[in-house]
Amino acid sequence: MIKVAIYGKGGIGKSTVTSCISAALGLDGYNVMQLGCDPKTDSTINLLGGTPPPPILQYLQEQGQPEALDAIIRRGFGDVACLEVGGPTPGVGCFGRGMLTAFDLLDEMGAYDTYRPDVVLYDIMADIVCGGIAVPMREGFADKVCIVTSGEKMALLAAKNIILALRNFADRNYAELGGLILNCRDMDDEVERVEEFAHKMDTSVIGVIPRDTAIHRFEEEGKTIVEGDRSLPTSKRFFDLGRTIVNFAASRNAA
Repeated sequence: MIKVAIYGKGGIGKSTVTSCISAALGLDGYNVMQLGCDPKTDSTINLLGGTPPPPILQYLQEQGQPEALDAIIRRGFGDVACLEVGGPTPGVGCFGRGMLTAFDLLDEMGAYDTYRPDVVLYDIMADIVCGGIAVPMREGFADKVCIVTSGEKMALLAAKNIILALRNFADRNYAELGGLILNCRDMDDEVERVEEFAHKMDTSVIGVIPRDTAIHRFEEEGKTIVEGDRSLPTSKRFFDLGRTIVNFAASRNAA
């Protein structure tokens, strides 16, 4: 099992990217679990036809601990196991602590043993990399971290902060940086700009997703582009990304 945390600033398209990777891996025959770690609870919505699963934190608050995992987990396209952490009560609590609560619940209820995923993807908002948002990288939940960015200044600044946070834990055998995923905004020289940034940060660009209106067209139908038309060139980019992520496990086992 390989666990990958996918970070990026809000609005960069990381949930779209994560869901498309999940869908592609599912079609490739892998057993995938995707955890949306964002209070908006919209990470898995396009794997589920537009209806997200019950957020774990809200379920705990309103109904207590679930009797069975299927109360908080839904199977989506590609048979992906879909979960949403949700958020704490507005103005009360810490989202990082909320993530820990949700992760501990899944461990306690044996979610990983029951669903036996080959790949677990955490979709994490990270405009500000506080200690709470860094939980998956520093608590040992994830093996690798991938960062979704564009060539825009603020997106690259967020990516830099995530990388710096990650490297603060480099000597503790926590998650390692897997690379950058460029989600294009059609800026001039965008690919070159992000590749130059990657070089400066001693990492690499593992995937480039072009700006494609088909992504948004299928999302209006509650689908990923991979579900909508797996033969499209952009869909094939997501299959390539999924295979890169699976190779993380091979490189980890060889290390």
